[in-house]
Amino acid sequence: QVQLVESGGGLVQAGGSLRLSCAASGRIFSLLTMAWYRQAPGKQRELVATITSGGSTNYAGSVKGRFTVSRDNAKNTVSLQMNSLKPEDTAVYYCNAHYVTYGDDYWGHGTQVTVSS
Repeated sequence: QVQLVESGGGLVQAGGSLRLSCAASGRIFSLLTMAWYRQAPGKQRELVATITSGGSTNYAGSVKGRFTVSRDNAKNTVSLQMNSLKPEDTAVYYCNAHYVTYGDDYWGHGTQVTVSS
């Protein structure tokens, strides 16, 4: 079992920055593919960024060049640095962990990011 807790959300003006963190409990963190998703009101949950156990990253086109995902296996954390924020980035951001070996998924409860214009 893996438990995930997001933090770092808040209110920021357009053009500003926020850094989200996800703390994971469990002893298999280094084996997990980590991801950030977001869900805006009235919209489906959207994949924002991923980082594999080996550190390879991928980003949604809408955030590429503005967001950076990273992980610290020693601390069992994954972060999402969000720069040049836009009102369209407003959403609840969720941390996700995927255990590729067994196909298991784990989810945090989300943290609200609100970007004002």
